[in-house]
Amino acid sequence: MKRIICMILTAVVSTAVCSAAMSNSKVRKETRFLTDKMAYELNLNTEQYNDVYEINYDFIAGIRYLMDDVMRGEEWALNRYYDYLDVRNDDLRWVLSSRQYSRFMQATYFYRPVYASGGRWSFRVYIPYTNHNHFYFPRPYHYRTYCGGHYRTHYHNSYYRNRYHHPHYTGAWRVRDDKHAHNHFRSDFGPVNIRPNSGKRPAGKEEVHTTRRNVSGNDRAGRVPSPATATPKREVNTSSPRHNSVNNRKDNPHPTQRERVRSTRQEKSRGTSSVTRSSSTSSSRSAGSPSRSSSSRSSRSSEKSRK
Repeated sequence: MKRIICMILTAVVSTAVCSAAMSNSKVRKETRFLTDKMAYELNLNTEQYNDVYEINYDFIAGIRYLMDDVMRGEEWALNRYYDYLDVRNDDLRWVLSSRQYSRFMQATYFYRPVYASGGRWSFRVYIPYTNHNHFYFPRPYHYRTYCGGHYRTHYHNSYYRNRYHHPHYTGAWRVRDDKHAHNHFRSDFGPVNIRPNSGKRPAGKEEVHTTRRNVSGNDRAGRVPSPATATPKREVNTSSPRHNSVNNRKDNPHPTQRERVRSTRQEKSRGTSSVTRSSSTSSSRSAGSPSRSSSSRSSRSSEKSRK
């Protein structure tokens, strides 16, 4: 009796994990938990562990805004979910060895990690692993920094292809191409009733792609700006600083603190140079007047002597 009660409580807790879109910290935690159990059962090395974390992160970050539409029975969202799943399983095919991938496919909570029950969706890995806070391995080295930089949107093919030299799995791996695809769907999302005429994404509902490039070397949002959208660099004419400062004021009506300090320094330097020039001119004039007075005195004295 106690065992039955424990199983029921585990199912209830696991279905309550992912009822809504997850935050970034939640995505990382779910990704680490799934990757940790895969590393434990498949005996992954350190490099595989880090790569599998990236692949699982891209998958979970991609479906987190999609699953609410899946649970509402939107057929386009369900198709998009299996697209994400196929991409994830294909990337794992290039990281895992052939023997590891065969074991991976035999574990349903790894191969098809998401399921629906009681109007909610959750991860199957919480069924055999009930302690959500237990981890066999430490965090991956890029646990907080990886933001989707190796996903397919940035590469025409899998980023992980040809990175490992062990034999790869060459059999059928796509979930929807399998002859048991219908049974997989009933097992994953059996309680979900597909709405009629929902195979096309609504025009006003744009896809939210959440996987991004790494923060280092790119902008904070993780996107590398294309040449069409990138902000062009302003050409600076270094031959005329005064001309540059005037143009910068015209182009930027709200200068920054650094620009204001720079313009103030330039104006002070120009004012100092003008004062220096005026003082030098006046001194030269004052220096020339005694010579003229002395010459006039000498001419007068010579005239008197002649007389």
